[in-house]
Amino acid sequence: MRIRALAIRIINQFLRDKRTLALLFLAPLLILTLMKLVFDGQAVSPAIGMVNVPAALTEKFEQLDAEITLYDESAAAQAALQGGKLDAILEASGGMPKLTLEGSDPSINRAVILLIQSVMQQGLDKSAPAISYLHGGPDMAPFDSFGPVLIGFFSFFFVFLLAGVSFLRERTSGTLERLLATPIRRSEIVVGYLAGFGIFTLIQACLIAWYSVQVLGMYMEGSILNMLVINLLLSLTALTLGTLLSSFASSEFQIIQFIPIVIVPQAFFSGLFNLDAMNPWLQKLSYLMPLYYGADAMQGIMIRGERWSEFQVNVYVLAGFSLLFAVLNVLALKKHRRM
Repeated sequence: MRIRALAIRIINQFLRDKRTLALLFLAPLLILTLMKLVFDGQAVSPAIGMVNVPAALTEKFEQLDAEITLYDESAAAQAALQGGKLDAILEASGGMPKLTLEGSDPSINRAVILLIQSVMQQGLDKSAPAISYLHGGPDMAPFDSFGPVLIGFFSFFFVFLLAGVSFLRERTSGTLERLLATPIRRSEIVVGYLAGFGIFTLIQACLIAWYSVQVLGMYMEGSILNMLVINLLLSLTALTLGTLLSSFASSEFQIIQFIPIVIVPQAFFSGLFNLDAMNPWLQKLSYLMPLYYGADAMQGIMIRGERWSEFQVNVYVLAGFSLLFAVLNVLALKKHRRM
């Protein structure tokens, strides 16, 4: 009887907690569905620009499912490669053919080289092209390619988790209620908490940037200061989002329940997986993910050496996310005190 009573109490406890039931039954289904959509998308073919390449050779590349674009001038092809529209350029204007790889993704580099070798083995062109890289080089490891995304992901994840739990403790311990009983404004409370937590996010951003480049030896082409700015903005976005969602949680366990809904989709659309392989309608979801903009900027800075003018849009979007979540934090405090 005692065992049955205990089991019934636990069952009733679960039945009253709708959020836990959703995490237990619906979250796995959601994540599995998302993974199928991500991995079961469309085939990705390397985009290769051709300059003065014989028609027979161009047709052979097209038969091997390469995405071919013909250019009359090398300058136009180089501009497209620099702008990220091409993965490689093959030039055959006199002498030895020349292959220029965009270079920021080692997996795409290997795919292009294997495609070139496949065409050569079929006897259409016996001369091996001279290979050069716009970014990176032949020694770039896969970790150098997705390492910048991991930096942004872990910064976002840990700040989100710690901010949510810390702000929840402020509320459950009664500290927030005592603050709300004073004449202090809701906006001042939010800014004060963000400033306090922000000091530690700044330290974390500096530590991760230094450790990644100096200790782990990640490929670094751009400015570490620019990398620090992006990492700090990502942490600030995670901080404001974490404090916002903590307003809708009553325990630390409920903060954890937000991870499958908030953090996991961020990973799928951050750049760890090839976005071009997803269905076009699914790719548009990445525009709603703060980590997408942070990871794109981090890769641009660290691998392609981008300057402020090339990644400033990502900065503005991340700042906009942070401002939006901060304003929502202020509004969320209305349920604790009427102004």
